[in-house]
Amino acid sequence: MIREGDKVLLYGEDGSKIIITVEKGKKKGTHLGHVNMDDLIGKEYGDLIFFGKKQRAFYILPPTFIDLIFNMKRRTQIIYPKDASYILFKLDVKPGSEVIDTGVGSGAMCGAFARVVGKEGKVYGYERREDFYNLAKKNLENWGLNDFVELKLRDISQGFDETNVDALLLDVPDPDNYIEKCWQALKGGGKIGIICPTTNQVQQVLEKLYDYPFIDVEVWENLMRRFKPNPERLRPFDRMVAHTTYLVFATKVLRKIGGVSDE
Repeated sequence: MIREGDKVLLYGEDGSKIIITVEKGKKKGTHLGHVNMDDLIGKEYGDLIFFGKKQRAFYILPPTFIDLIFNMKRRTQIIYPKDASYILFKLDVKPGSEVIDTGVGSGAMCGAFARVVGKEGKVYGYERREDFYNLAKKNLENWGLNDFVELKLRDISQGFDETNVDALLLDVPDPDNYIEKCWQALKGGGKIGIICPTTNQVQQVLEKLYDYPFIDVEVWENLMRRFKPNPERLRPFDRMVAHTTYLVFATKVLRKIGGVSDE
C-alpha cells in the first residue's frame, strides 16, 4: 500500500512519466492538471489513478533508479545507465565492496555504487567543488543511500585516505595525473575504471597505466540502440544516444613480468 513519503511514478498511456513524493493534503501540478496526493495513499502499485479535466488514466508504479537519476536535480553530465551498468560489472562491485568514486558530480554513479555495496560495504566519494558536493549529498539523501556513502569535499591531488579498496572510478578532467595515487589506494587485484570523453585522453591514460603495475587493460565504447516495441512494425528509433564516453579498465598487480618495479 502506498503511504505518505513514498515515491511513485505515474505512467501514462502515451509513455509520459511523472514522479511524485506523496504528501498528505498536497496537490502536484502537471501539464494535464493537478494530482490530489490523498488519492494515491492506500492504493497499490500497479493500480490506476485518474486526474485532470479529461480524467486521463495513469498507472501507479514504483520509480526505478534510472527514473530517479533522470529526474534528479543535476548540474553536471551524468554517466549514462548503459555505461554505469557496465562499470559496475567490470569493477566487480558487489555487496560488501569498498569503492572510491572520484568526481562525484551530482551523485548518480555514486548512488549506483551505493545501491550495490549495501550496508556491508562503503563508497568513498571525493568531490572538490562545494556546490557539487552539496547537491550530491542531497540527492543521495533523497534516494535513501547516504548511509552507504562517505562524501569528502576534497581534491584528489591531496591523495586518498583509503587503501586496499576493491575498486576505484576515476572521473576527473585530467585522469592521467592521478594514476599513481589510484594504484596506491587499490588492493592487489583491485579494479580501476577511468572515464575519458576524448581519444587523446585515452592515449594519455594508457601511457600512464603502463608505467605502473596494471594488467588486463581494456578500452571500451558502449553503443545501445532502442527499438520501437510494435510487433507489426518493429524497427529502431530514428535517433539514439550514441557516443557518451570512453571507458578504460585495468587491474592492479603488485609487480609485472619483465622487470617492472614493485613501487
